[in-house]
Amino acid sequence: MQKNLTEDSISLLRRLIATPSFSKEEDQTAHILQIFLQDNGIKVNRLLNNLWMYNQYYDPAKPTILLNSHHDTVKPNSGYTRDPFDADIIDGRFYGLGSNDAGGALIALTAAFYHFYDFQDLKYNLCLALSAEEEISGHNGLELILPELGELDFAIVGEPTQMNLAIAERGLMVLDCTTYGKAGHAAREEGENAFYKCLKDIEWFRTYRFDKVSELFGQVKMSVTVIHAGSQHNVVPASCTFTVDVRVTDAYTNQEVLEIIQQHVSCEVKARSLRLKPSSIAKDHPIVKAGLALGKTTYGSPTTSDQAILSIPSVKVGPGDSSRSHTADEFIYVDEIREGIDLYIKMLEKVII
Repeated sequence: MQKNLTEDSISLLRRLIATPSFSKEEDQTAHILQIFLQDNGIKVNRLLNNLWMYNQYYDPAKPTILLNSHHDTVKPNSGYTRDPFDADIIDGRFYGLGSNDAGGALIALTAAFYHFYDFQDLKYNLCLALSAEEEISGHNGLELILPELGELDFAIVGEPTQMNLAIAERGLMVLDCTTYGKAGHAAREEGENAFYKCLKDIEWFRTYRFDKVSELFGQVKMSVTVIHAGSQHNVVPASCTFTVDVRVTDAYTNQEVLEIIQQHVSCEVKARSLRLKPSSIAKDHPIVKAGLALGKTTYGSPTTSDQAILSIPSVKVGPGDSSRSHTADEFIYVDEIREGIDLYIKMLEKVII
């Protein structure tokens, strides 16, 4: 059975890689996945380019585990020396755009779901969601279908982690800050220079340390990344705007961090969004203990995934290596896919059987 799962998964990944699926343009890969699953006897729900399904003996009285990965990709960068849609396997390396991020995890999670699909008397239901727009944190991806999935107990999010367990992930806030002054002629002592006023707040962002420190990530990280002020050399600027990139740890919510910032600075602060939340799962959670028992390690992930829109405990784990994501000539090892399928099944067995 394991051999057939791997072979079928490799064949599916070949078809997915050969089919462009840039964010917001995933309709063809959604169709490929839908037909593949239906041909294997699974009832599939679809909304735009998102698919979701449940194990055959779904019991509404039982808790449900979400298995999620994404089938959209970034666009290939200019460094590619190969055809990004040519799914070649050379010396055990499976090449192609999206092979590592997150094709390997997607097909491995799908194989694990299929393995348990017709099991009876499981302790948990399984919900497999294959979603779109993850690479752009889009609103028409996993976020769109979450209300359709029903109550969920916890989630396994498939991303390349070398099958180690990311038990926490930083959240992300982008802040637009504005300091107001008064315009005047630069040659005279008039006006109120908004640029000078904003320097105090910028220095606060550079030096402030939050009281609560994450065991996994340390401090909340704030970086001023863009600044605009003035229109010409002889006019004192009446306003200064700057952008702050804030990476929130599991020690705070995005709202808590925003409120602390607004209490300390004099500039106007507006968050573009609070939706990309920090996420975590307890070290003693059964799925984490299952991974540790299989020889894997835990860590905190600095990168953002669909975990950020989940309000339930979640662990990010999957075959492949995050350092290969979005790189030229992207690849995943076939052995990593094989191990991913095996470990997903073994981890779930320890929890649901």
